[in-house]
Amino acid sequence: MPAADLGLDKTLAALGLTEAAKVAARFEQVFSRFDSQLQTVHDEAAWKLFRDAWLGRKSGVLTQITDNWLKPATPELKRVVGQELNKLRAHVESQIEARLAAVESGAEEAALTRERVDLSLPGVIHPIGSHHLIRQVLQELEDIFFSIGFSIVEGPEIETAYYNFEALNIPEFHAVRDDMDTFYIDLPKGAPTPLLLRTHTSPMQIRTMEKRKPPVRVIVPGKVYRRDNPDATHSFMFHQVEGLAVDTDITFCDFTGTIEYFVKQYFGPSVKTRFRPSYFPFTEPSVEFDVSCIFCGGSGVAAGGGTCGKCKGSGWIELFGAGMVDPAVYGFVNYDAKKLSGFAFGMGMDRLAMLKYGIDDIQVFFQNDVRFLKQFP
Repeated sequence: MPAADLGLDKTLAALGLTEAAKVAARFEQVFSRFDSQLQTVHDEAAWKLFRDAWLGRKSGVLTQITDNWLKPATPELKRVVGQELNKLRAHVESQIEARLAAVESGAEEAALTRERVDLSLPGVIHPIGSHHLIRQVLQELEDIFFSIGFSIVEGPEIETAYYNFEALNIPEFHAVRDDMDTFYIDLPKGAPTPLLLRTHTSPMQIRTMEKRKPPVRVIVPGKVYRRDNPDATHSFMFHQVEGLAVDTDITFCDFTGTIEYFVKQYFGPSVKTRFRPSYFPFTEPSVEFDVSCIFCGGSGVAAGGGTCGKCKGSGWIELFGAGMVDPAVYGFVNYDAKKLSGFAFGMGMDRLAMLKYGIDDIQVFFQNDVRFLKQFP
């Protein structure tokens, strides 16, 4: 900081500066000392010390010059000292302010440099999720049926016995109810009607026909529930998609063509199909729909020789049940059974996924094992 060799603590007379030229030369030295010391200020703490050393009211350089050089000066030198002091003061104040701005800017830049995100570095790669396999199968089924004029409807998973059974031609003591044993909701005494977890999505077929006039073409996907003991092929909760088409002059040939189209779109054009007579209370005639085994190509022989474990050597795999809508069902929705006809089908999405992707255990769909889910991005 300012050194004693500038004579700041002495009068001009004591320094032997009695001429204007010598006074101006001494001020040049002060200017030079200020500029050289200013270059050493690089942070805010040093700047404060430097400011106080030159502008301090008690012992700053400008105060000392005023007290020791200006005030005691002879009248002949006062004018010169005053002019030089004013120039020095303006220079010091402007440069000190400029240095503060530079220090603050430098500190900000240093902070930005420390905190700067290096965009050239590789970022943290977060895993990208995907749809569950059941959701993927559902979307594929929806796309197939939507392409041939079907719409998609969804409904409640908690149903009444009327919509789940009775309106589907399954009266209270019908034997088929044993195969569809389900979970009933524990309601307060005096509740008007029992509620249950639906055993199939067919109730929405009834609800849709109640609201719409023919033609009706819908598929109904969703979760369904049955009191099954969990094993490799059974679960108390699974996914189902059911279809319904009702219009005038719909025949079994229309039904056959629709199902053939779906199967070949889903499994590929090489699969073969067949119907077997069956029974369902809400369809008549009713059929079971089979496809040629996609694992052995319908030969019944496994790739490594021996009997195919998937089709048990028959060359066929049961896919789902279907049939023409029983005229009795139309009576529950005020449709004219003499003028209308239609077909209905129901299939398990979990089973379709297991067949297409070679999955042996239905339970893996519900275990949230990431190792399994990652196989179907």
